[in-house]
Amino acid sequence: MGVKRMKLNIYQKLHKAACEAGGVAKGKKVPGMHFNPLQHDEVQKVAMESLLNNGLYPICTYTNYVKETFIMVTCSMRIHDIEDPTSHVDIEGCSAMGNLDKFGTGNGMSYAKKYAFLNALNLKTGLDNDDGYKAKPFEEPKPTNKIPQQKPSGTAHANVDMDIDMNQIGEIIKKIDNIYVLREFRKRNSKLFDPNNNLRVYRQITDLYETHETKLNQQGVTQ
Repeated sequence: MGVKRMKLNIYQKLHKAACEAGGVAKGKKVPGMHFNPLQHDEVQKVAMESLLNNGLYPICTYTNYVKETFIMVTCSMRIHDIEDPTSHVDIEGCSAMGNLDKFGTGNGMSYAKKYAFLNALNLKTGLDNDDGYKAKPFEEPKPTNKIPQQKPSGTAHANVDMDIDMNQIGEIIKKIDNIYVLREFRKRNSKLFDPNNNLRVYRQITDLYETHETKLNQQGVTQ
């Protein structure tokens, strides 16, 4: 007589999938930037393998909110138990911003879905290619009253990757509390501010930069 296999419920399956997924290795650094991007395809690959191995299947629906200068895409992911069609788990509230162009909706959908996968399985992310989650913390530049000297990057002709993580860039910019350091960030990452490389990235980065620059100026930082 064989051993009877205990059937797992969807939460037990999801827990097992999260434990087995491990982490996601980040992509190579984009020339002119100081961090490694988290690629949508790599996140989906790791998440889908773990979900499918545990009898789970995700289906996404999207809601678009069109604003004056951008489109906001919200992803609602429903993870189904293929052994029990009545059982599912909803992952809500994952959203991303795209430009009002032919790439905007697709970019927003990819980013929102990426974060839905990350939230569903609590995937670890980092720089270590073996386990994907031994990340080194980003070191913020120390504020200074002197204008920092620009360091040559040697990447004058490099193209900007289309899968740049705007949330990561936004967090880096927001943490800079010195107007000179902020301007140095723009100099060192000049490719992000070049519309000839990537118009979508240029518009979003420029908006983030100008908004934060205005905030620092209003705080009374001497120029």
